[in-house]
Amino acid sequence: MFRPIHLWIGLRYARARRRNHFVSFISLISMIGIAVGVAVLITVVAVMNGFEKEVRQGILGTVAHATLSDPGGMLSNWEGVARIVSAHPEVVAVAPFVNGGAMVTEGRTVAGILVRGVVPAAEERVADFSAHLVAGSLAALTPTSQGIVLGRVLAERLGVGLGGQVTLITTEGELLGDEVLPKLSRRTVVGLFDLGIRQYDTGLILLHLADAAHLLGLGERVSGLRIKVSDPYQIKRVLHEVVQKLPGSYFASDWTRQNANFFIALAEQRQMIFIILALIVAVAAFNIVSTLVMVVIDKAAAIAILRTLGMSPRGVLAVFIVQGSLIGLVGTLAGVIGGVLLALNVESLVATIEAHFGVHFLAADVYPISRLPSDLHWGDVLRIGLIAFGLSLLATIYPAWRAASIRPADALRYE
Repeated sequence: MFRPIHLWIGLRYARARRRNHFVSFISLISMIGIAVGVAVLITVVAVMNGFEKEVRQGILGTVAHATLSDPGGMLSNWEGVARIVSAHPEVVAVAPFVNGGAMVTEGRTVAGILVRGVVPAAEERVADFSAHLVAGSLAALTPTSQGIVLGRVLAERLGVGLGGQVTLITTEGELLGDEVLPKLSRRTVVGLFDLGIRQYDTGLILLHLADAAHLLGLGERVSGLRIKVSDPYQIKRVLHEVVQKLPGSYFASDWTRQNANFFIALAEQRQMIFIILALIVAVAAFNIVSTLVMVVIDKAAAIAILRTLGMSPRGVLAVFIVQGSLIGLVGTLAGVIGGVLLALNVESLVATIEAHFGVHFLAADVYPISRLPSDLHWGDVLRIGLIAFGLSLLATIYPAWRAASIRPADALRYE
C-alpha cells in the first residue's frame, strides 16, 4: 500500500547524491530516450493516418462510394435503374459514367489513360471533384465542346495548360478491311485537377458522358452508375439492400473492394511500424532497470536504515516503484507534448526545410502523395502514452524487488 512517506522518499531518491552524478546522468538518458521514442511514435502514427486519410479522400473523390453495372459491364436502361437506386433513403446521389481506355498525345509525348465520361452536374453530387480543380471547371464539359479535363501532372508532362489542345486516340475507329483504324480527335483542355494521387493525376481524363459514349462507340449505353451514400463505411449494407430491389442481376462493387489490397497493405504497414517504434520505447523504458539497480546499490545502507526503523519490504518496494515511475512519467509526458506539437506542425516544418535546403522529400513523379500530411488522433496519443508509462512501470519491478530483498544486517556490516 502506498503512503505519503513512500512517495516522499521515492521523489528524494530520484536525485542521486552529489558524489554519484553518473546515476543522475543515466536517469536523464532514460527520460530522454522515452521522450524521444514517444514523440517519434506519435508523429509517425499521425503521418501514417494522414497518408491514409489523403488517399481515402482522393479515392472517394474519383471512384465514388460504389459502382453498379450489369454482368456484361454495360447498362442500357440506366435511367430506370438510377431511379430505383435513388429511392433508397441512404443514397445521396447517383450519376452515370462511361469508362474506356485511350491514349493522349501532344508533340512527341504519348500517355495511356483512362477515359471517363461524366455528366458534370450529376458528377458534382457524387464526388467533390471541383474541390480538386486547380483551373477551369467541369461545367465547361458539354457534348459539343470537344473539351477535356485532365490531371495537372499529366498536363505538365504533355506540356499543355488551360486552353491548350491535345490529341485523343481511341481504338473504336473505322474498319478498313481486316484492320481497325484508330479514331483521332483534337481536344481543348478546359480544366486541370490535382488529386495528389499519382495514379489519377497522370492517367485519368474526363469528357462529357455523351461525348465519351460516342467516342467509345457505346451509343446510348453507359458503363454503369456511380453511387454516393450518406456513410461510406456502411456501403456494403446499403449496396446489398439496393441490389435486392433491382430486377434481374447486377454487378456491384464498393470502394473498399476496389481498393482492398491497398488498404490492407497500408494497415499492415502501419501496424508493423507501430510495433517497431514501440520496441524503441521499450528499450528506453527498460534503461530504467539499470538506473534503479545502480540506485539500489548506491542506497543500500539507506535502505537498511529504513528497514531497521520499521519500514516493511513492501514499503521499500513502493519507494523504488515511485522512483522508477517518476522517470517514466516525466519521459512520457515530455514525449507526448513534443510528439503532439511535432505532429500538428510536421507539414509546415517539412515545407520549411525543403524551402531552405532546396530538397524535396516526396517527389510528385515518384510518390502518390507529394506532401507530408498529418492526422493526429487523440486516441493514438493516449494509447502510446499508456504503453510507454506501462513499460516504464514494468521495468521498475525487478530493481524494486531487489531493494526490498536487502537484509539490513548484510548491508550495514561494512558501513
